[in-house]
Amino acid sequence: MQKIDSETSLRSAILQLESRREDEEKMLKEQFLITYESIKPVNLFKSTFRDLVANREVKNDLVSTSVGLATGYLGKILVGSVTRSPFKRLLGSLAMIGITRVVARNPDIIQSLGKGIFKMIRGRPNGKVHPS
Repeated sequence: MQKIDSETSLRSAILQLESRREDEEKMLKEQFLITYESIKPVNLFKSTFRDLVANREVKNDLVSTSVGLATGYLGKILVGSVTRSPFKRLLGSLAMIGITRVVARNPDIIQSLGKGIFKMIRGRPNGKVHPS
């Protein structure tokens, strides 16, 4: 900073410093509001979820795990929940865990199997229905 000799240059320097302080205070308040909004739990959750969905590998893992859980739960319902026997219910839970693991570890096989079943239901791949 330069040396101040007169009263007018002192007043000018004071005005410049006050103006600079006001600008910096305004920028600091804006940055505080931005930071405050970004650390709200809802916004943290949204940004984390957005990042997860944007990542293709995580999305594929999430889909395969979801399909595995749904298939395992369906297997448990089919095997264990129709009976009151604790042993058969335990078998149903074990079936759910096993099916879930198999499906989650082999999503490509399950996906191709699902596409094949869907094609069988719709008819032949070229659109013709099987003759009766």
